[in-house]
Amino acid sequence: MHFASDNWAGAHPKIAENLNKHASGFAAAYGTSDLDRAVEKTFSEIFERDVAVFFVGTGTAANSLAQAIIAKPGGITFAHREAHMIADEAGAPGFFASGARVQAVDGPTGRMDINNLKAAFNGFPEGHVHAGQPMSVSITQSTESGTLYELAEIAAISALCRENGLPLHMDGARFANALVSLGCSPAEMTWKQGVDILSFGGTKNGCWCAEAMVFMNPEQAKQVPYIRMRSAQNFSKSRFIAAQFEAYFAGGLWLELAGHANARASELANLIKASKKLRLAWQPRANEVFAIMTKQTAAELHGAGAVFYDWHAPHAERGLVAEDETITRFVTSFATTSEEISRFGDLIA
Repeated sequence: MHFASDNWAGAHPKIAENLNKHASGFAAAYGTSDLDRAVEKTFSEIFERDVAVFFVGTGTAANSLAQAIIAKPGGITFAHREAHMIADEAGAPGFFASGARVQAVDGPTGRMDINNLKAAFNGFPEGHVHAGQPMSVSITQSTESGTLYELAEIAAISALCRENGLPLHMDGARFANALVSLGCSPAEMTWKQGVDILSFGGTKNGCWCAEAMVFMNPEQAKQVPYIRMRSAQNFSKSRFIAAQFEAYFAGGLWLELAGHANARASELANLIKASKKLRLAWQPRANEVFAIMTKQTAAELHGAGAVFYDWHAPHAERGLVAEDETITRFVTSFATTSEEISRFGDLIA
């Protein structure tokens, strides 16, 4: 019963098969092969406009280099307090963005509250060199709490960015899961709501190692090849990232895999709701489920073979957890089976 992370799941067979298919023969290196170009064209088709696409190896690289391209001296990026770039990237965004800082903004269940974002902007008045200067806003979709920004919320944050002359970045490590849950198109969840740069993740959703930076305005990306090279993210055999994305998109596989993961998360959430041993921390919207239980129950479930993480209580939700309790995170993936969910349900019934 593996619920620790979708990073623990392997590669989907169709993606593995396509890697093997492209393993023989010769192809131009450093992103110049016919396959690379074809996949870049597919990205433009998916987003319904010409976009600039740059493959990288990790989501941290995508987030960090996205900030590097829009960096300013004394730059400040605004993100939710529990955003991956604040909590889990060891300062990489600041390191690659010439010492820029990421300013935490509060909000419930992983989403920045727009009034808190406005207040955060006010802390950096124009011309106050000691404070630094705002350079971007980053939102995570789906969030680190397994919730979603609705399209109207993205548009509202984007409008605030425009008022302040800032680009809007989206960390889409679980982009497909959010897309399936909202039932909209990639264009509707990004540039049509004002998103400028997207970190597009495939690794958590069945790929082996496939991430990309997507610039909705290619003119904004002219320096990215140099920044990517300087950051040691310019893969020589990039056709193997392209091969993953080729299989990922073929026949809508990426949406099918995300839909599977989301459905298993919904099944799991329903079992937790019915249990007297556990309770939902909040309603999940994608493939991450957060539950509250006693520390003793968590230890018993671990002992029975359930693999999940004890989690930190989010800043805005600390009052949910009693002293003898813990908040836990369960993540489903394309490889999670209903049988695993059922077995876990038996443990908590």
